[in-house]
Amino acid sequence: MVPPSSSPSASSDAAPPAARSLRRIVAASLVGTTIEWYDFFLYGSAAALVFNTLFFPDSDPLVGTLLSFLTYAVGFAARPVGALVFGHYGDRIGRKKLLVISLLMMGGATFAIGLLPTHATVGSFAPVLLTTLRLVQGFALGGEWGGAVLLVSEHGDARRRGFWASWPQTGAPAGQLLATGVLAVLTALLTDSAFESWGWRVPFLLSGVLVVVGLWVRLAVDESPVFKEARARAEARKQQADAADEELPLLAVLRHHWRDVLVAMGARMAENISFYVLTAFILVYLTDHLGLSQQTGLNAVLLASAVHFCVIPLWGGLSDRVGRRPVYLLGALGVGAWIFPFFALLDTGKFPLIALAVTVGLVLHGAMYAPQAAFFSELFATRMRYSGASIGAQFSSVAAGAPAPMIATALLAAFDGSAMVSLYVIAAALLTVVALACADETRHRDLNEVGEPDGAARPGAAARAPGGAGETAPPPSAADGSRQPVEP
Repeated sequence: MVPPSSSPSASSDAAPPAARSLRRIVAASLVGTTIEWYDFFLYGSAAALVFNTLFFPDSDPLVGTLLSFLTYAVGFAARPVGALVFGHYGDRIGRKKLLVISLLMMGGATFAIGLLPTHATVGSFAPVLLTTLRLVQGFALGGEWGGAVLLVSEHGDARRRGFWASWPQTGAPAGQLLATGVLAVLTALLTDSAFESWGWRVPFLLSGVLVVVGLWVRLAVDESPVFKEARARAEARKQQADAADEELPLLAVLRHHWRDVLVAMGARMAENISFYVLTAFILVYLTDHLGLSQQTGLNAVLLASAVHFCVIPLWGGLSDRVGRRPVYLLGALGVGAWIFPFFALLDTGKFPLIALAVTVGLVLHGAMYAPQAAFFSELFATRMRYSGASIGAQFSSVAAGAPAPMIATALLAAFDGSAMVSLYVIAAALLTVVALACADETRHRDLNEVGEPDGAARPGAAARAPGGAGETAPPPSAADGSRQPVEP
């Protein structure tokens, strides 16, 4: 079989799709991720605002918040399972089909939360139901992220992969913006008693409408061309009489890309922890510690999320020029340096300074989040890319994003201040810096040529010239001890 790098036309990286087609792919991924993150973040905001009294009314207010965040963390625990299942089938049958399933699961679970009876109606059965639906949300989101970013990465122009792949990442602030905006409107229009009685259900029920829109857009896109080529090569290999059975994607990732999985997990630590401190824990800090209104925190996060949405593509485009690692490193160091000023501005109690604190924090977070999609996609070979990217991203969320609001709340309760919370975020930033120091730069890799190394050099794509979207340097000869490119 002729290797895909033998001619420019054979490589999807070398032949960018039409601009209209690419925009449609980006829109489908963005709409889907926005809806999924809306559902996920809506739960986080509700956990901080009302779930403590609706589902855990017998607890002390701060303890009730901790229990509420515990159900929030359960969703993170399900994300690695979703990553394994969706990654396996996404690498076997395609990205698009699994993205439709994840959207239906997430939207259905969120809609059902809006119909749940509370503790006052069914007693302890209410938090059980809430936790079960949260597990479904986490399972679905564990498969959504990898498929959405891969669909764009594998369609897009290699020279601008960082920019285009960052657009699905804007689904996170867009979902946060939408969830926080709906809650902010409801809390402004309704009395506290009306919001706790029925108003909190409205944003969850709206998810049903959003899912219909998301499916309409997502069903209209084509499967990834890079995946189609890899599947065709796999089918050709199966027809050979002496061909061995294809290795399961999960086993292939652990065998050939274990180092890359560890790099991805480490890179996620500062990004994940800082985000949930900036957007979820802040609501607890402002209301329970500083005695400010819920509306103050929601409005600050709302404004900051709008800026976050705008800067992510800019950071993604910068990663195409200077590399994924430098931009990511800037974000990790920036978040670590900003966290003490962040809490100092919150402590003033003045809304403009609070909004500034959250905005700067999310802008720095965007420097990590924007290049992440292209960076993780470029680490893994096509036949195991969905599994590798999803596992690397979602397994770290159990140690990072899942306990972040709980740890921050517990540190606040234990030390009656933000200093230990700040040190917690700084420790996460240092872990990310170490992970990036162990990583290779990936921005010039051809997704069709990412091979299966044993932890050392990446094949021919690593030798690409900076300006050559579809041209690769000749592969090293076997005599120099380097591994030859392996067909994905």
